[in-house]
Amino acid sequence: MSDLLIEARGLNTYYGASHILRDLDFTVARGETIGLMGRNGMGKSTLLKTLMGLVKPRSGKVQIAGRDMTASPPYEIARLGLAYVPEGRGIFGNLSVVENLKMAARPGTRGQRDWTYERVLETFPRLKERLGHGGQQLSGGEQQMLTIGRALMTNPDLLILDEATEGLAPLIAREIWRICGLIRESGISSIIVDKNWKHVTQITDRNIILVKGQVVFEGSSEQLLAQPGLLEQYLGV
Repeated sequence: MSDLLIEARGLNTYYGASHILRDLDFTVARGETIGLMGRNGMGKSTLLKTLMGLVKPRSGKVQIAGRDMTASPPYEIARLGLAYVPEGRGIFGNLSVVENLKMAARPGTRGQRDWTYERVLETFPRLKERLGHGGQQLSGGEQQMLTIGRALMTNPDLLILDEATEGLAPLIAREIWRICGLIRESGISSIIVDKNWKHVTQITDRNIILVKGQVVFEGSSEQLLAQPGLLEQYLGV
């Protein structure tokens, strides 16, 4: 169990009277890439926010690197090596690309500094061309690259990507998928939420489908792709 970066058990999360996550168990091992799937409103973003401490579960436990962080604030969870790229990106529009990146720079939980400013710019050459631009001056795809780059500057153990390529042009989306592959190769764990299951399953070790806050499928990409009826039933393809 020592290789588990995240171990969540029996999560029940509500928004008011609405019961979103229902006795949900969820784990992420070190170095593992997970695809989190399901139609809109099935609890994917709620699960991510619960793991990050942005939403408190009514019951259940979230352990990160063996520590109970269920009631902890998001900044304490981030210090344990979790980086969150939310839907909507959340960049600082009044800061330049350089400022967005450098304000996040810090060593990781083991003192690692694998993702330097220089490495991020090598990975995102488009950002290198726009260093002096303000965040609000960037296209949607460039903002997504900046958000991912900023997360990598924290040298995380786990990168959470909510709606990785939503609303992006195909060419930009392809670049984001390339970067997701590089992140996996670097040994960082990832949770990826995206509607494009074909791309997700190309880079994931394990895939989880949620329906109404419960896991209805968990398995490898090969196991998932071998069940087209399941894909059609739960993902609408």
